[in-house]
Amino acid sequence: MHVDMEGLRSLAKVPLFQGLDPDQLRAVYEGSTYKKKGANEVVFRQGQEARWSYVLLRGRLKVAQSSPDGHQILNRYVGPEEMFGCVLLYRSHRYPATATTVSPSVVLAWDRDALYRMLECFPRVALNALELLGEELAMVRSRYLELATERVERRVARALLRLAEKSGKADRHGVEIAFPVSRQDLADLTGTTLHTVSRILSGWRQQGWIESARRRIKVHDPSVLRSIAEDDRPLHT
Repeated sequence: MHVDMEGLRSLAKVPLFQGLDPDQLRAVYEGSTYKKKGANEVVFRQGQEARWSYVLLRGRLKVAQSSPDGHQILNRYVGPEEMFGCVLLYRSHRYPATATTVSPSVVLAWDRDALYRMLECFPRVALNALELLGEELAMVRSRYLELATERVERRVARALLRLAEKSGKADRHGVEIAFPVSRQDLADLTGTTLHTVSRILSGWRQQGWIESARRRIKVHDPSVLRSIAEDDRPLHT
């Protein structure tokens, strides 16, 4: 397998592979399958048999989960050098959500046999996997607490700040989220309705805090959104 040096450098930044030496990283890379995906392409679907675990090298994806009645929750966006679809690490046999590319993307993928060989050969990877599982459980608990106790405005502000900090492009007018994000995406991400998100964003746009058009969002004044995100007043009952 031809080794893409840029891909190898990206792999070294992935938390699962922290602590591996250059020869071990090369072995991990050579055990993967290199895949290119177009924009809006499904990588795997919720309920599908889990056959691969992935690392995103370039591009952007979103991971969403649907309830039996068709309601969708956007779990997260995946950026370069992040893992996704790694349920094989935890012996799960089906994907719990659907991963779809937001923009043209390049991924590395390991099938079940390659992944388990990696865990057997490199104990550091197995230890990293345990740490990642703990972090994921903590994130799920935190997300549940947000949805159960926080006001919608606070959840939307926090979501926009996370996206801006993780993938924003800053200039003298603010920070633009560097990939398409619709109001429906924000509604799914924050566990609310499209109507509510539209009302909130329209109000913030009128105040000059954000700019929102054509699936693009720019935060003009992050300090105001940070103030909203940190407002811990309880929900009205």
